Amino acid sequence: MTTAVSAPRAIRPAKRTSYWARYRQALWLLTTRDLKVRYTTSRLGYLWSIIDPLLMGMIYWVIFGFVFPRRADLAHEPYIIFLLCAVLPWTWFNGNLSDATRAFRQEGKLIRSVKIPRSIWILRQIASKGIEFVISLSIIVFFALINLKAPSPWTIVYLPLAIVLQVLLTVGCNFVIAPLSVFYRDLERVVKLGLRVLFYGAPVLYHPAIGNPVLHFLYGLNPLAGILDLYRGCFFPDIVDWAYVVEGTIVSVILFTIGAVVFRRSVPRVLKEL
Repeated sequence: MTTAVSAPRAIRPAKRTSYWARYRQALWLLTTRDLKVRYTTSRLGYLWSIIDPLLMGMIYWVIFGFVFPRRADLAHEPYIIFLLCAVLPWTWFNGNLSDATRAFRQEGKLIRSVKIPRSIWILRQIASKGIEFVISLSIIVFFALINLKAPSPWTIVYLPLAIVLQVLLTVGCNFVIAPLSVFYRDLERVVKLGLRVLFYGAPVLYHPAIGNPVLHFLYGLNPLAGILDLYRGCFFPDIVDWAYVVEGTIVSVILFTIGAVVFRRSVPRVLKEL
């Protein structure tokens, strides 16, 4: 009587996690860590991501809506929604660029010792501020319900397009600012001053009506002009200047490309400097 002997089955090695899966996991862990550190010691917690931009928007609403009323032909009612559609994205953009000046210097030892792509230290700040931005959109929903102002099904698609362009622009700017701020400490002050000037140069509190084609083109080179138009276009579709959107897209792509090149070439020197 013969007995069949079967060879033992080969044990399959555990499937290795892909590079991008590990990248996303590390990015998410650092992003949530930022949010926990920022809000766990606060009594109001994540409500501060709503209170801060809401207070800022209300101040400008009172000043430009009641103290210094705008011309009737330039008014976009309800003005509070018109204002918040630009103030909230600006708060996100402003916070990201300010944080970029400290992105490497703040946690230098950890950045040198942990073997993860250094770009994660930039992207996690953008992601954490982006989550705060998404939460703060509830302010616009609140005022839209009060004023019975709702976006149409067609214009709501402007929101994800605006977010994508803003992320593209912000990543490009941060990839330049973060490494250079390690070598040039005064860059932090320069960025703060630049953002202060840009706040009034960008259409945050107003929407420009520029008749001169040359000036119109030059103003559109500020990518925030097209991006903020898209945000406002969700509620005010007639306000969108597609020339600004096209120019803003081109400039954002260029800045992103420049930022990626600068970041890749400067990271080895940054690690030595930290």
